[in-house]
Amino acid sequence: MPLVCVVGGGLAGLAAAAALGEAGLDVELFESRGFLGGRATSYPAPGAGEGEPAIDNCQHILLGCCVNLLDFYRRLGVVGKLVFHREFRFVEPGGRVSRMAAARLPAPLHFGPSFLTMRCFDWADRVAIGRAMLAMRRQRSRPGLDRITMAEWLSELKQTPRAIERFWRQVLVSAINEELDRMAASHGFQVFRLGFLSGARWSAMGVPRVPLAELYGEEAWRRLPKVKIRTRMPVESVADGVTLADGQRRQPDAVVLAVPWERAAPLAPHIGLDFTGWEHSPITGIHLWFDRAVTAWPHATLLDRSVHWMFNKSGGRHIQLVASASRGLAAMSRGEVIAQAVRELAEFLPEAGRAKLERAHVVKEMRATFSAVPDLEERRPVTATSDPRLFLAGDWTRSGWPATMEGAVRSGYLAAEAVCRKLGLTARFLKPDVA
Repeated sequence: MPLVCVVGGGLAGLAAAAALGEAGLDVELFESRGFLGGRATSYPAPGAGEGEPAIDNCQHILLGCCVNLLDFYRRLGVVGKLVFHREFRFVEPGGRVSRMAAARLPAPLHFGPSFLTMRCFDWADRVAIGRAMLAMRRQRSRPGLDRITMAEWLSELKQTPRAIERFWRQVLVSAINEELDRMAASHGFQVFRLGFLSGARWSAMGVPRVPLAELYGEEAWRRLPKVKIRTRMPVESVADGVTLADGQRRQPDAVVLAVPWERAAPLAPHIGLDFTGWEHSPITGIHLWFDRAVTAWPHATLLDRSVHWMFNKSGGRHIQLVASASRGLAAMSRGEVIAQAVRELAEFLPEAGRAKLERAHVVKEMRATFSAVPDLEERRPVTATSDPRLFLAGDWTRSGWPATMEGAVRSGYLAAEAVCRKLGLTARFLKPDVA
């Protein structure tokens, strides 16, 4: 049976390995670190007590429209470890709550009743948002959306300042991990077309109810015995087969290179990858442990402040805050980030201001995603390379999605399909988008 080596144990590499293993190929996956998941993983919290669950490096969620990510979880048998929510709380400083939930109406009208009652918007905001949503449906094939920013498009549609700040920015910065004035409009269109305009079932938000690393644990991979996972085995080169850092070599029939983009070129200098002008966009996760419960909500989106989302991790006492495209927080010290986070949280959850903060942990993912700026899409590499045995995967490749977990899995499936074609096999792994 042909052997395929996968280099990189993030979601892209894991998805490629799972697909190829399920197709009956022998797969050997190499990961330099001692754990799987890449930027979507978990580890013991500093100062954690015995038996305390691991914490995620940053809260990762998915929507119902992430059909390939859900298919990957199906392959690992862990879909049951997700909890889906169909109501979203938009909370203003001071604690006023607006709820958004899909009604039993045909798309794209399913969120209409919610918008009419969301107190965080006035009538002019609602009219502007509705006008832009309708324009998105008309302009979905408009040429040049990758050459303008989302901010420029919203200006064309005469969006109100509050609609931009409390709706468009709140949703899109969290989804794309980039600011509106830096984000290509094509990415913003895709998020809303699939997650908001396609139908109620596709907008449901899935949150893992276990630490992320448990989704890819040993038990999951027992379902795929053809896949051999090798952690703590860094790779030095894929220029001629696979050369490990300890000197071992493999000569597989195909290689899937699924490492972050800044590592790909040094490992494969012979294929001429060019990332000139590419930048990273950071995400900051802030874990706060209080001496008492400060909320009963499972999650909420927090308006008008530096943190964008709040997640209740354990009985209202362990709270995780997430700030996307967090360049401002990235420049601050740990103590400054924690102090600002607690101060802001108390504006939304008064009990957080009265409770005692027992400990805190800050995770700054400085290389969380690539910056999805205009004119970059055509420069994202495709799966095939000039080396007929080498294929690329990663959320930075041209997967058809932005740099998300869904994008990473899509890239892994595309690479697996390309490997099968090279080996003379017929296999389809990629699920089509919902719209």
